[in-house]
Amino acid sequence: MVTEIGHVEAIFRYPVKSMAGERLKDANLGWHGLDGDRRLAFRRIGNLSGMPWLTASKLPDLLRFTPQCCDTGAETELPTHIRTPDGEAVPVFGEKLVDEIGRRYGSAVELMQLRHGIFDEASVSVIAWDTVNEIARLAGRILDARRFRPNVVIRLLRSGAFREDEWVGGELSFGEGDTAPAIAVTMLDERCSMVNLDPDSGESAPEVMKAIVRANQNNAGIYGAVIRTGRVAVGQAVFLVRR
Repeated sequence: MVTEIGHVEAIFRYPVKSMAGERLKDANLGWHGLDGDRRLAFRRIGNLSGMPWLTASKLPDLLRFTPQCCDTGAETELPTHIRTPDGEAVPVFGEKLVDEIGRRYGSAVELMQLRHGIFDEASVSVIAWDTVNEIARLAGRILDARRFRPNVVIRLLRSGAFREDEWVGGELSFGEGDTAPAIAVTMLDERCSMVNLDPDSGESAPEVMKAIVRANQNNAGIYGAVIRTGRVAVGQAVFLVRR
């Protein structure tokens, strides 16, 4: 069964894990998510846990670093420079950036590049505008969708918050037909303290995560695995496929 559920309202890519993202009009959806998404991350040297990456939950200032000048057309579309919170543009691969991040964190880090990306759970994250708006209402704040670090934001045809929960086990097709790019919806997106952080300032608002916990057991949005590659664009119709 195929049901049209809405359209692509926004597309975001995050070249460096936990740094500022970029809003795109379209992007290539490859086997490992959007090309250029989360291909770089800072590793905490000496951390032997299963999650050694330095994220904004540990260093909110990371959100204030902005990747710039992606090499469009390159295989990984990596940024060439990073604009620091002080306004300085420094090369992405260089000691100056590593030293600056390590100084702010208070411990040594190194920049890692992984060809297939550095993801927490899956390579594509999706959320609906209705869900963002409902969380904002419950938290008593105006919220930017970037707070939730999505790759794709969907404007639903049938209004309702947390409708993403109903998509698990199905497929989302971006465009119509068997050749359109698509993901298998594998799991709900269980939220962490990252949602509390303002995407521009890094300031924390704990009431955001508390609202998600109360409203939907700390789930907001979904994760997916790519099953068909292709171009995803703002305005594309989105279909839920049940087989």
